[in-house]
Amino acid sequence: MARFRFQLQPVLDARVRAEDECRREVAVLEAERRRLEDRLRAGQASITGAREDVREALTGSVRPEALRAQANASLACMRDAQRLVLELAGVHRRLETARSALADAATRRRAIELVKERRFEAWRREQDRREQAALDELATNRGARAARLAAEETF
Repeated sequence: MARFRFQLQPVLDARVRAEDECRREVAVLEAERRRLEDRLRAGQASITGAREDVREALTGSVRPEALRAQANASLACMRDAQRLVLELAGVHRRLETARSALADAATRRRAIELVKERRFEAWRREQDRREQAALDELATNRGARAARLAAEETF
């Protein structure tokens, strides 16, 4: 039996590879986003903890050097948090671009897949037509043979 051969299969394979590459890029950026968000949450918890420490240090006897150290540590945490927020904004922009590229790659791949499906359906209809023609030919030959045998028997 004949096998379907899609002439544009190399194009489809290349588009699948391009889509996979875009998908990998999105996954890498998603992992980076999650990592930055986790670090930001940890930094926020650290800032909250530092504020609680400062509040506790303000009760009873106050040690200015301890308060200064706590304030400096808190400022450093806030600076780190601000830097992480800026990094996260950059990752979000790159992630949006990568997702858009992934959507475009998926659209281009799907377009070739639709062509493949249409060509396969046309090929299958042609195969069905040929098979039906062959069956019709067999039936016609069988009918002609039966008519010839019937005619020979009457003689």
